[in-house]
Amino acid sequence: MGYRKLGLRSDHRRAMLRNMVTSLIKEERITTTEARAKEVRTMAEKMITLAKQGDLAARRQVLEYVFDKEAAKKLFDTIAPRYQDRSGGYTRIVKVGFRRGDAASMVILELVQ
Repeated sequence: MGYRKLGLRSDHRRAMLRNMVTSLIKEERITTTEARAKEVRTMAEKMITLAKQGDLAARRQVLEYVFDKEAAKKLFDTIAPRYQDRSGGYTRIVKVGFRRGDAASMVILELVQ
């Protein structure tokens, strides 16, 4: 199929992923379900790869996806230079157990240092 639908309509899913990528950039670590983390990881890595290019076109593409201008600024100024010599694999998923209510597999999605 190519991507996970996550039980959401396409507009809701896109908004949720954009929100989570923005939060990951701002906080550098988020807790979520395993399925959502795997989807967020792909988009977050694409945003970091764009930020590594550093040109105006890449900045505009990131600003089109990320909700917060401050998050985009942090992505270009602090996060992208950190991974300049790394060709992918910017995030890590660590399993932390199961959610109490519905036993969903919970993970921590974080940026690698």
